[in-house]
Amino acid sequence: MQQQALKMPVPELHLSEETSPVATVFSSICMFGREAWNACFPDEIETFDYLLAVEEAGIAGFDWRYVVVREGKDIIAAMPAFLCDYGLETTLGAGYIRRAVEKVRGVFKRFLTLRLACLGSPCTETGVIGFHPSIDEARRPALFSLLLDAFEAHARKERCSLMALKDLVQPLPPGIASALSARLYADLGGMPTAWLDIDFKTIDEYFAMLSSATRKDMRRKLRSREKIRVEYRDSFGDLLPRVMQLYLDTRQRSEWQFEELTPDYFDGILKRMPENSFCAMYFAGDELLAANLMIHRGDTLIDKFFCMDAEKGRAHNLYYLSWFTNLDYCLRHGFRRYQSGQAYYRNKVRLGSRLTANAMYFRHRTPLLQFILRKISPLLAADDGAEAMP
Repeated sequence: MQQQALKMPVPELHLSEETSPVATVFSSICMFGREAWNACFPDEIETFDYLLAVEEAGIAGFDWRYVVVREGKDIIAAMPAFLCDYGLETTLGAGYIRRAVEKVRGVFKRFLTLRLACLGSPCTETGVIGFHPSIDEARRPALFSLLLDAFEAHARKERCSLMALKDLVQPLPPGIASALSARLYADLGGMPTAWLDIDFKTIDEYFAMLSSATRKDMRRKLRSREKIRVEYRDSFGDLLPRVMQLYLDTRQRSEWQFEELTPDYFDGILKRMPENSFCAMYFAGDELLAANLMIHRGDTLIDKFFCMDAEKGRAHNLYYLSWFTNLDYCLRHGFRRYQSGQAYYRNKVRLGSRLTANAMYFRHRTPLLQFILRKISPLLAADDGAEAMP
């Protein structure tokens, strides 16, 4: 669980002036090399090994794709992608609209369900357009347009009526935004990414940054930590079935239900990323009450999934205990940024996090339906993160 240098070695490109870039869509990340892919994402954590673990996880309902732009034999731009059946009510919280959709779908199975082709990944923190560092900023919009053209052509071939880009960090570079606007993509507000700078030296200093009411509440919630044992593990072993039970129970309590992760996902992350992942496990006696899958690289620690026993976990305030446990881990291992992801961010802001805005961009192949989707898109936007805590 040691840190690695943030910057990976970047293969040198040998481009010819006579070589024109060509975009291609692949069905497996194994069709090109780790170094070639990672070179386009030098600052990212969820690169080749993470995406390979996702591909191998057997997540139902998703067909994985990888779009690359080559110049000669070199990859100079890339994005992961996926195809799936997408229910337009997916981003709605529990309420009468969602219940009405589900009732109609009981009779008409594909009501408000469209075949989606999406750039990005349902399993990554954000959607990142990867470019080789040697590619000038001025060239990037044209290469992105080439990548987007290839993916749209693939979407038509796969009979996908809805095309999208998932969780692009805002604001977009002007050239990228212009390329999407020229193709009539509409934007849909997404859930922000929460992160916290570890600019304090001790937990006491961190407490001093919080409001007096929050400090009082957190000290009360942390009284139960003496009853909890925390173990850091690099494999799940025979605890994997219990972890999956906790995950599925937590997922069922959430209003957000898109992909359903598998045992091979959790196991695959630790096996594919042995130097950059671990799981924090919370025990009361011999009983596992919560598990927290983490990945890291350089000075950043990312909280991927926290799942817990609802009744016993809340009794021990394990969500808050895990927060402070992760901050302590950052201090002990030199991480300077703790990224706690999307959802529940009102509480994360209360605990000092900042937010980075994300957006989804979409376009229906039929102009009339695109017009309708744009009109109703405010109803489909992700909620404000006020869900109940896990």
